[in-house]
Amino acid sequence: MGLFRKKGANTDTETQDKGARLITVVEPKSVISEQFRTLRTNIEFAGAGLDKLQVIMFTSAEISDGKTTVSTNTAVTWAQSGKNVLYVDADMRRSTAQATFRLNNTHGLSTILASAEQPKDVVQQTFVENLEVLTAGPTPPNPAELLNSKRMVSLIEWMCNNYDIIVLDVPPIMAVSDAQVLLPLMDGTVLVTMKGKTLKMSLKRTVEMLRLGDAKILGIVERIKDARDNAGYGYGD
Repeated sequence: MGLFRKKGANTDTETQDKGARLITVVEPKSVISEQFRTLRTNIEFAGAGLDKLQVIMFTSAEISDGKTTVSTNTAVTWAQSGKNVLYVDADMRRSTAQATFRLNNTHGLSTILASAEQPKDVVQQTFVENLEVLTAGPTPPNPAELLNSKRMVSLIEWMCNNYDIIVLDVPPIMAVSDAQVLLPLMDGTVLVTMKGKTLKMSLKRTVEMLRLGDAKILGIVERIKDARDNAGYGYGD
C-alpha cells in the first residue's frame, strides 16, 4: 500500500554489524516515518478480525530481506503511539538489537531460555519512550530447541502480562526451523521480502510453510531497490 524511500544497505552484514536504521527515531516527521506508521495501521487493520493481536512475528523467506529494519521501526511507531512495547530479537543466529539500540548483549533471550534468569532482570530500556528490548543474547548451539521449549511458552506469557505489543524479529523461514516452532505462540505474522532478490519459489514455499503451521499471515512487506541503491517498502495482503 504505502511506499517510501531510504538508503539501502551496501552489504548483507551491514545491519548485523551496525544495527538497523531507526528512521522513525531520527526523523519522526519524515515521509518515510509516516509510511511506517501507515504500515503499523495496516497491520492492526489486518488483525482486527482476530481474537487478539498482541504477539507479532516478523520473518522473511531469505536472509537480508529487510525484516529487521521493518520490525524495529514498526515497533518504534507502536511505542510512539503510546503502547507499551517489547521488541524481542529472536534471531539468535544473526543478532542485531544490541547494535541497533546500543545495548549489552551478554544476557538476553538465549540466557533466559537456557538458565534460571528472570526476564525482568534481562529486558533493557532504550532511548525510545515506551519501548524496551530483549536482545538475543550469546549464540547458543541449539536455538530452535530453546525456542521450542516450555520455558519459551512461559516467557511469552510473561511478555503478554507486561506489555501491550510484543514484536519478535525471527530468522528466515527457509533458512532454519526457528520461526516454525514459534508459530503456535504468535497472534500474527508479517512476511518481509525483497523484490528482485527473494526467489519466487522461496516466497511461495515460505507462505505454504506458514499456512501449514496455521499461521495468521497479516500481510507481506516488499522491499524495492532501484538503480541508485535506494529502497522502499510496500505492504499488501
